[in-house]
Amino acid sequence: MDKNRKELYIRQQASEHKPDADERILWSLHAIGKLRKEKLKKNDIERALKKGIIIEDYKMEGRPLPGCLVLGYIAKMPVHAVIAIDKDNDRIFVITVYKPLSERWQDGWKKRK
Repeated sequence: MDKNRKELYIRQQASEHKPDADERILWSLHAIGKLRKEKLKKNDIERALKKGIIIEDYKMEGRPLPGCLVLGYIAKMPVHAVIAIDKDNDRIFVITVYKPLSERWQDGWKKRK
């Protein structure tokens, strides 16, 4: 799956996600811990993924599922989410989330320094 199709798929899953009814977004334990540490909320990240853009597309080497790094926004605050795509089961996994730091990111939070 190319980058554009991944991005569209992530947005679609986020748009169709209904907690406790039609789960399209699953969360790793690590991601849940990062939510708490970063003082973020699941529903805010899930909304941000609806318009998110892929800024890094990861190779499959050593990964069970295709993955990527997505940039989204909560209001005007940037957030990054590492996403794994499970197309066979029609869902995505949030592997981790964090607020990007200006010391590590440039070009509108899209490129590592």
